[in-house]
Amino acid sequence: MQKILRGARGAGASLATCVLLAAPAGAQDSCRQALALGLDVSGSVDLDEYRLQLDGLAAALTDPEVASALLTGTHRPVVLAVYEWSDESFQRLLIDWIAITSPEVLAGVAGRLRETPRQPAPQTTAIGAAMLYGAQLIARAPACPKRTIDLSGDGKSNSGPRPQDVRATPALAGIVVNGLTIGSAPADHADPSLAELSAYYKAQVIHGAGAFVMTAETFDGFAEAMARKLLKELEGAPMTGIPGPDTRLAAKP
Repeated sequence: MQKILRGARGAGASLATCVLLAAPAGAQDSCRQALALGLDVSGSVDLDEYRLQLDGLAAALTDPEVASALLTGTHRPVVLAVYEWSDESFQRLLIDWIAITSPEVLAGVAGRLRETPRQPAPQTTAIGAAMLYGAQLIARAPACPKRTIDLSGDGKSNSGPRPQDVRATPALAGIVVNGLTIGSAPADHADPSLAELSAYYKAQVIHGAGAFVMTAETFDGFAEAMARKLLKELEGAPMTGIPGPDTRLAAKP
């Protein structure tokens, strides 16, 4: 697969962004899955919870089981992009498309997430706009046979296009949208609103064949829930014509 990696600095960002130029249309042997990970940073997410999301995603990506799944068959790799979102006008790209071809690349992605500082974001929650932004990202990704948007959030949409309306747009055709809902109750109490939020995601947000919702009881449990979610998303990635597993794992920093 032809790819060009380059460093760039976005406004207010302190990390280098790796860019994977899209393969020609129809080149579906270049990768096996395009996975866009969107993180909710709206007003209900404080600074500690923000760090639990980004550091938790870094930990999940470098979890031994997840790393093994990502690094299986690296001549047709999984390609990743990561963004954060809040209202209709705010989506911030943290990591542009990058092919996970080695433990070093995976460790680099995790390191950039851990180094990312928070930027001010609007208060409201626009899930439909986050879905559309993920679809726009995937439209310029390499032409992988499996295309997935992974949305994490702790609240219902309250601005922008309704997610249930976005699901019916051509932009989401052929794309699976999964959800990870996050509770806010103390560790020794169940959050009664989490079940309602998960039901909302199931009814209004997730999209496509095999789409699912996973839950984290609190932000402290985000890393573990994300690791389970990634394993479920990766297990269905087409593996035809791919050599046996690459047993090298990304070392945890």
